[in-house]
Amino acid sequence: MTVPVEDDPNLQRPAGETETSAHAHKPVRLRKWLIIIGGGLALLVVLFVGFNAFRSHMIAQFFANMKPPPVTVTAVEAKSEVIPNLLTTIGDLVAVHQVDVSADVSGRVTDILFTAGATVKKGDPLVQLFDAPDQADLVSYKAQTLNAQLALDRAKALLARSFGPQATVDQAQAAYDQASASVAKTQAVISQKLVRAPFDGQLGVRRVEVGQFLSAGTLIVTLTDLSKVYANITVTEKDRAIIDVGQEVQILVDAYPGRVFKGKITTIEPQISAETRNVRVQATLDNPEYLLKPGMFATVSIVLPTEPAQVTLPETAVDYTLYGDSVFLIKETKADDGKTSLIAERVPVTTGTRIHGRVAIAKGLKAGDRVVAVGQLKLQSGAAVEISKDPPPPIPAKPPRY
Repeated sequence: MTVPVEDDPNLQRPAGETETSAHAHKPVRLRKWLIIIGGGLALLVVLFVGFNAFRSHMIAQFFANMKPPPVTVTAVEAKSEVIPNLLTTIGDLVAVHQVDVSADVSGRVTDILFTAGATVKKGDPLVQLFDAPDQADLVSYKAQTLNAQLALDRAKALLARSFGPQATVDQAQAAYDQASASVAKTQAVISQKLVRAPFDGQLGVRRVEVGQFLSAGTLIVTLTDLSKVYANITVTEKDRAIIDVGQEVQILVDAYPGRVFKGKITTIEPQISAETRNVRVQATLDNPEYLLKPGMFATVSIVLPTEPAQVTLPETAVDYTLYGDSVFLIKETKADDGKTSLIAERVPVTTGTRIHGRVAIAKGLKAGDRVVAVGQLKLQSGAAVEISKDPPPPIPAKPPRY
């Protein structure tokens, strides 16, 4: 059975229907299909855009309503206190008396009369050089002096009785003086060959051996008086007006961390260096325990007149950066429902003197303000915080020096 199709050329058309009217139905159906497809696509676009807008709205609403939990931090309170006014610089220690002991003349060492590291008194013998020829010369010159003394006495006796001329007395006197001078010179040479300690002090390492020939000036041993030491420091030109002779200094050395040695300024160089614009200052310290040694590196703090009370914080509470110093100030805020909460707000500060683990705040805080001491790395300005019940970390007994 064959189903007639409209486009089939074999199909019998009704009477009066032309071929042109049959082709007119085709654009109408095509337009309907295009309208249906276009409407469907538009509906899909509207649904897609609406879904994205709805999703963005819900995400924004989620983040707007989501609040992170408060960060637990440790807080400290800014205090108003008087802190020492110090001018801190660096320097080195030198002995008040220190010398390299050496011989004045050349000679061979015949005896060493000291022990390395021993404490000696002024005049104690240290090294004996060979002096046998000089001792023999001394005996000869003493004999000549005795003979000249006798001749002088005889000449004076004859002159007193007018039996001799004055010229004889003068010649005898000259011979006696010459012999006495020879004795004194030989005694001086002998004393040079016995090296003695020039002052009280402690000896260092022995540098010579018995039998060694020493040239004049050869180092034998070092001798240092440790009862007092000098601290040589430098200060800048602008600080010259605030220092004076007699001011106290506090000295720290690496060998005894945390221990403070005290002294006084005894000398200030009257000239300012044209190259560095610095002033050389010397302080003197008593050293009864011999703890301070020449050559030690020292951190020296000059005690200046006391200043008024300042706001201070532990150094751990300050965030030091290249862009400036700041702290996280804890503030109370009230929500719409009337509940109060705490937030941490970053506040720039101007820091001053740092001493004993605390730092002076010249600007940015007032006494009584609470700031974050532990936990700053987890914070951003405006973040909610919760104060821990744990106490803040104690200031170290031996804080680092700067």
